[in-house]
Amino acid sequence: MRIGIMLGTDRVAHSIDTIVEVTKQVEAAGLDNIWMANIRAHDAITALAIAGRETQHIGVGTAVTPSYPRHPIALAQQALTAAAATNGRFTLGIGVSHKVVIEHVHGLSYAKPARHMREYLEILMPLLRGESVTYEGEHYHVQDIALETPDAKPPPVVLAALGPVMLKLAGTLADGTNTWMVGPKTMEHHIVKRITDAAAAADKASPLVVGGFPVVVTDNPDKVRQALTDPLALYGRLPSYRAMLDREGVADPTELAIIGNEREVKTQIGRMRDIGVTDFMAAIFALESDTFDRSLALLSTLAK
Repeated sequence: MRIGIMLGTDRVAHSIDTIVEVTKQVEAAGLDNIWMANIRAHDAITALAIAGRETQHIGVGTAVTPSYPRHPIALAQQALTAAAATNGRFTLGIGVSHKVVIEHVHGLSYAKPARHMREYLEILMPLLRGESVTYEGEHYHVQDIALETPDAKPPPVVLAALGPVMLKLAGTLADGTNTWMVGPKTMEHHIVKRITDAAAAADKASPLVVGGFPVVVTDNPDKVRQALTDPLALYGRLPSYRAMLDREGVADPTELAIIGNEREVKTQIGRMRDIGVTDFMAAIFALESDTFDRSLALLSTLAK
């Protein structure tokens, strides 16, 4: 299981210089990946292309870039450019986001998100492979387009997939999934099982399963869990995440956070490996002065 960290879930806006410096720090610690949410700060693909250019071997990936505001041709160009800039170390994570974001913020229709994503992937994936695409769908119409990026190999594409239909799309059309707010039971018996079955049925390679979790290494777990209540509250209200919490049988998002001392956190992360997570993505919430350093040090030992 590869080990990485995720920037952006704590809603702290970082400068490009900070993103580069953190990426260098995470690479020096021996971790495999750094992931970045695409919310209301810097464009994650662009920022990671810069950070990847400034590093040597660490993987960089989006978690995730919303599809609705970006035409699949434009996103394919951007992803291939990032892949070229990072010498093949870029992973494209995409998702449909949430109705409240797409309709209320962007002013776009969120009707038929699964149909939207199927069409999106049926255009995006061939373009990333260098193929010519002509497509007539309900949402997209593309005529005879191919991208010429000789210095870029197709980046892996992981789809933010929680429901059965999206998981099937992730297993059959994409290279895997990127999850958030999914507990261990749900991860094993719902996410991993469904996407693995879908990939097998499509005669595809074993899918990537990127599992994102809030992580805090601390000697004050009760205090930290209470402090996470407000930062994580939103995830208990968004329908797709709420469905995962209900499936897991937990009431509050803080119950899914991985919190404790080094031994306790190591045990919980090890469980993710055992149930089929291929890439662990730690969103470190620096709630105490030494939280980030302790958490990164532990993740470093796991990565090595």
